[in-house]
Amino acid sequence: MSEFNKTKGLKRIINTLSYSKDGFKAAIKEPAIFQLILLHMPLIILALWLDMALAVKMMLVAGSFLSLIVEFFNTALEAAVDHTSMEHHPLAKIAKDVGSSAQSLALILVAVLWGMAMFG
Repeated sequence: MSEFNKTKGLKRIINTLSYSKDGFKAAIKEPAIFQLILLHMPLIILALWLDMALAVKMMLVAGSFLSLIVEFFNTALEAAVDHTSMEHHPLAKIAKDVGSSAQSLALILVAVLWGMAMFG
């Protein structure tokens, strides 16, 4: 059992928040995540500012957050694959390509949601 799993209660929550803060600091140093933040922040602000139903605003904001979450996982996956080996390997390529595809689907979802909100 890892040391993290041994902690319980409030101490575990505090540790988790600290790890999350460290993860976010590392993530925003990654160009792909930083670029997506620059894309999604104006979209989120615009979604909240526009005169639309609350459910529509919620979907637009959720789509942006989903895209960011997918990119966080994609970046983590790429770091883990690169840590394992920097050699070109077909399985490593599949892992990285599938992670990239997940992000592409998330961005398509954001575009579809915005299209439906604006023109639907």
